[in-house]
Amino acid sequence: MELVNRVLTGQKREKALEEVKEYPSVVASAEMIMDAELIATGGYTPIDGFLTREDLESVLENMHLSNGSPWTIPIVLPVNEKTAGEFKEGDDVALLDNTKNPIAVLHLKEKFTYDKKRVAQKVFRTTDEEHPGVATVYGWGDFLLGGEIDLVNRPKHPFERYHLDPAHTRREITERGWRTIVGFQTRNPIHRSHEYIQKCALEVVDGILIHPIVGWTRKGDVPAEVRIKSYEIVLNNYYPRNRFLLATLSTAMRYAGPREAIFHALVRKNFGCTHFIVGRDHAGVGDYYGPYDAHRIFDEFAEGELGITPMFFENAFFCVLCDSLTTEKTCPHLKSTRIALSGTKVRELLLDKKPISEKVVRPEIAELLSKYYTDKAKEAK
Repeated sequence: MELVNRVLTGQKREKALEEVKEYPSVVASAEMIMDAELIATGGYTPIDGFLTREDLESVLENMHLSNGSPWTIPIVLPVNEKTAGEFKEGDDVALLDNTKNPIAVLHLKEKFTYDKKRVAQKVFRTTDEEHPGVATVYGWGDFLLGGEIDLVNRPKHPFERYHLDPAHTRREITERGWRTIVGFQTRNPIHRSHEYIQKCALEVVDGILIHPIVGWTRKGDVPAEVRIKSYEIVLNNYYPRNRFLLATLSTAMRYAGPREAIFHALVRKNFGCTHFIVGRDHAGVGDYYGPYDAHRIFDEFAEGELGITPMFFENAFFCVLCDSLTTEKTCPHLKSTRIALSGTKVRELLLDKKPISEKVVRPEIAELLSKYYTDKAKEAK
């Protein structure tokens, strides 16, 4: 699929930068600025702007855009009533970052109200405000602005070295001669379960795109700089150099479970992946989703419709009797023989100042995370 390209360059950009000074404007949140860039650079292909009412309704009800393309997560621009009243449909609106720097121009096709509870129920399968994604939606303004966008300036990124557009990752993949590429989504530091899953996938594909999210995550998640460092350590010491590509994805976590699994797969397809790893409770939080709901949702799409092949993995653990990393698919032993491998487990052990087995996390990562939690505890005093 050809990527959407709404990034203005050359004379078109210079002209837009002059004109944008005269446009009505809205200061967009960091998450909406990230979305604008991903729209413009093709990361959200086939979307070319913030969703209009028709597309939003279609996404909520059918998990497809109104043109029939699969899409599961609303990419919208919410504003409050006062701000919405400053624009009329047909206006060009400047999207500013928090420093009032113009990032994009929205060609406003439609402004409309919407039902927040309905959005929450459809996307997150709950209206519970304790769900971080639901809480985010409830904090939005009561109006949405829909229409195509053009990017005039690039937002700043904390990890410029790893910030690659879809066109860049596709080019890198081609230059490396990879024909099959698996994408790995993460919001956590790497532990041995991640390694196991990634390396299993690498046995059947040419390369892997490690693609951690560096946008908003819920309170309590390890910050992006620590997560990136963990991947640098493990990839550079325990992976073949010619088999991985590390790049960041500047978007927010939605914690939408099954729907977000499809969204993550579609985005990675745009970045050049042919396969996508879907783990247990992918993009889940709390007990809002069943353990393998994120696997089952792929059955709701026609074969080949998504354009990317999911690789489903069960929860990995270390079995003392098997003396190896494994899953329930291959381990016949009782749960009492298993050492759990998860970001939550690592966090609990570190907070309790208990030793962490090398079976759970690499020593270098244990040291990195221990320092993070120790420093965090000192700051809290």
